[in-house]
Amino acid sequence: MTKNTFSANHREELMAELDNDHYDLLIIGGGITGAGIALDAVSRGLKVALVEKKDFAWGTSSRSTKLIHGGLRYLKQFEINLVREVGRERAIVHRNARHVVIPEKMLLPIIEGGSLGKALSSIGLWVYDFLADVEKEERRKMLTKKEVIKAEPLVRTDILKGGGLYFEYRTDDARLTIEVMKSAVSRGAKCVNYAEVIEYLYEGKKVNGVKVKDHNSDKEITIHAKKIVNATGPWVDNLRKLDTGKVKGKRLHLTKGVHIVVPYEKLPIKQAVYFDVDEDDRMQFAVPRGEITYIGTTDTNYTDNTNNPTSMKDDVDYILRSTNAMFPNAKLTSKDVVSSWAGLRPLIHEDGKDPSELSRKDEIFYSKSGLISIAGGKLTGYRKMAERIVDVVVEQLGEEFGKPYNDLPYCQTEQLQVSGGKFKSDKSVAKYISKKVSEAKEFGLGKKETLSLIRKYGRNTDVIFEKANSLLTQIPDADERLLMAEVWYGINHELCCNLNDFLIRRTGRLYFERQTLDKVYPQVADEMAKLLDWSAKKKKVELATFKKEYESVLDF
Repeated sequence: MTKNTFSANHREELMAELDNDHYDLLIIGGGITGAGIALDAVSRGLKVALVEKKDFAWGTSSRSTKLIHGGLRYLKQFEINLVREVGRERAIVHRNARHVVIPEKMLLPIIEGGSLGKALSSIGLWVYDFLADVEKEERRKMLTKKEVIKAEPLVRTDILKGGGLYFEYRTDDARLTIEVMKSAVSRGAKCVNYAEVIEYLYEGKKVNGVKVKDHNSDKEITIHAKKIVNATGPWVDNLRKLDTGKVKGKRLHLTKGVHIVVPYEKLPIKQAVYFDVDEDDRMQFAVPRGEITYIGTTDTNYTDNTNNPTSMKDDVDYILRSTNAMFPNAKLTSKDVVSSWAGLRPLIHEDGKDPSELSRKDEIFYSKSGLISIAGGKLTGYRKMAERIVDVVVEQLGEEFGKPYNDLPYCQTEQLQVSGGKFKSDKSVAKYISKKVSEAKEFGLGKKETLSLIRKYGRNTDVIFEKANSLLTQIPDADERLLMAEVWYGINHELCCNLNDFLIRRTGRLYFERQTLDKVYPQVADEMAKLLDWSAKKKKVELATFKKEYESVLDF
């Protein structure tokens, strides 16, 4: 097998290796949950394969609020164990991926008629810090009305009573997924995108493999495994039905969350704000990120096509109304929206409950065939979800096959830093950034571009810089040279197969830099066509496919 099993140029060889091979564990689903399971399992010594029908992080794992947070509002629902677990997981996920999980101050304005009064907010935030075992310097600080106005002059003052300042973590959900997946691959897991499970294979009544359709080649392969885990998020019930013909017992309840993006100058908040919505008993986030601010989210029942959730006019209007109510001087309109995204939450159905009341806890489903499925949960808790699943897999393997499975170690991932994230502390991240900014100046790059790169790739920025330097004589323009090096890296190190992979999930450009893409995406298409040997027809299709996505984020 080729040395690099995560290169798009070697994908055909990877598919050939997967065909008819036998694994301890096959994971269906390449979101953050599947990636976490792959890393946990391979780090314990299992032979692991993973298939994803679209691109890695294509579904929910690239369409969340992009926060590693403990879920403060779940205290109101008395989800104490959930708050404790994901609260503590925040620090672990940050420690293991410091480049892409970044501390973020969060302001909670306390308003008349809001979800929590001043006393309850103070107690709630204290309990939140206590449950999450928050470090002293990041513990909550209660603010007077005057202090809130100073911290955030844009906030509405007539109903303001005070506030709280606490810490969460901001991330790029798709980048985190890719970094975790790369870590699993580096340890021996075989992970491939655009490979859809179309049929289960059985030995007697026990599932022992799958038939997979390769959407890039239209070929079919078979993969055999002792254990199969269904971690497909909103598609979990579809894969359960493929096994049993129908879903028995508990089922998924899908809700849709929409986020909108506006230029930072339209909502220039000083830190993230978590605020009450006037018209219902919900709350929203407004999060500054470089030259944009993104706002969300909605929480509505969803029964339409799971492959195509979109931002609708009602969703956008709801977010604009609630934002203007909290920040009256912003006066945002739909014309200010420069991008948006819509994602689905795969929650566990509970009769009689509204979407916002449904628990965010994960749950494991067992089929008589041996298929194991997991759904629910939060981005923040992906590592613990993976640990629970792999514990089950290892226990079953031990019961059925004995050694060596009985001798496998326990979960290793609490101390396992992901690809690009080998930093001892936040200070070491800052030191690395300073070093790279100095290097970048030598070949004409600014601090903003360098910082953006490091926040995506961490220490793997070294590889991209090295490639950019090698292109010095071919591409005089520094920005273009760096972009081409980034494209090369995505193809050769992140199984990036097409324009959408690169511009949406590997870099987040469609959501956060859409205004710059008119010039960029044809350049990227030219380079990808060269590196992946596309025909003129294939390149035309790729451009048209991305143009559809480019327009859809404002099609409401």
